[in-house]
Amino acid sequence: MYYLNELKALKKSGRLRSREVVQNSLHDFASNDYLGLSHNKTLHELTSQTLSQLPIHSSKASLLVNGYHQIHKDFEDALCRANGFEDGVILGSGFAANIAMIEALVRKGDKLFMDERYHASGVLAANLNAMDVVFFKHNDMDELESLLSVSSASRNIIAVEGIYSMDGDLCDKKVFEISEKYDTLLIVDEAHSSGVVGENLMGVFDLYKIAIKPNHIKMGTLGKAYGSFGAFILASAHIIEYLINRAKPIIYATSLSLYDTLLGHNSLNYILENSEFLKQEIIKRQTIVYEILGTKIDGLILPIYVGDNTKVIEIKNMLAGEGYAIGGIRQPTVPLAILRVIARLSESCDELRILCLKIKSEL
Repeated sequence: MYYLNELKALKKSGRLRSREVVQNSLHDFASNDYLGLSHNKTLHELTSQTLSQLPIHSSKASLLVNGYHQIHKDFEDALCRANGFEDGVILGSGFAANIAMIEALVRKGDKLFMDERYHASGVLAANLNAMDVVFFKHNDMDELESLLSVSSASRNIIAVEGIYSMDGDLCDKKVFEISEKYDTLLIVDEAHSSGVVGENLMGVFDLYKIAIKPNHIKMGTLGKAYGSFGAFILASAHIIEYLINRAKPIIYATSLSLYDTLLGHNSLNYILENSEFLKQEIIKRQTIVYEILGTKIDGLILPIYVGDNTKVIEIKNMLAGEGYAIGGIRQPTVPLAILRVIARLSESCDELRILCLKIKSEL
């Protein structure tokens, strides 16, 4: 039993994880399916019908062999139009996208400035090649600027998230100004903001009305608000060309499945066509959370700090017994244990209200 002692230590500290088969009978306030598009049968049927008319149903190879299909290109072009970027590439997951970007873009002599709450995939990528990386305090723009002001790197790169996956807060708008002032590349992981914020629900570039510039790089995922699976990277044409030639998760992996690509494209169209309705529904849920729990949320992520691993799981399990699925997040994913509630649009405002009242009674 090679790792039994390690497993015992995790269990003793209340940090042991396990897989649980999803219970579809529960009200889902745990998943990242922010807009409820995973339940949209019209999108699924439209995607299936289109795919069934094609001579093949799988991508068969990597993008650089013969796995790059018109379906992929059409979606990349649509993402560029919707977000104002020059070029883009789609790939297997947000995790792979962060590995692709950071491992390929940060070269010898460069310095990466990463928010300390950046996703684990980005942290892993930063450690792959022993690159020069500095973690600045979460959303602390003063510290970031101070660090950049004394950097002698040949190229400086900043990495932040649009909405942070556990804290649920927006990146500071000032990061765009700092990036321009110090002529840095700026990576924005929009996994949890794309489809949730902005005039057209395209994310923080959209929300902050940022004019897209050659140093901007946007990553987004399809497995959250888009109700599909996969990810995309948008940037200037020369950066995308560079990634296609240097990023291992793009070069050596089978290209994104045709079904997921088509579904992502149909979801993009749905979001753009229904953005006003969706924004109203998002505001309704943000209002409920504030009225009952006194917490203002920037998107649809509600983190509730508990600090006790055992209590977090007890509350999570208690709520599951009453028909509500929420997240119980422990270290090392977060510094202190939290309940993570997603105010998803496919769950009614009435159910969200009941859930918030139940949580309030436990705190």
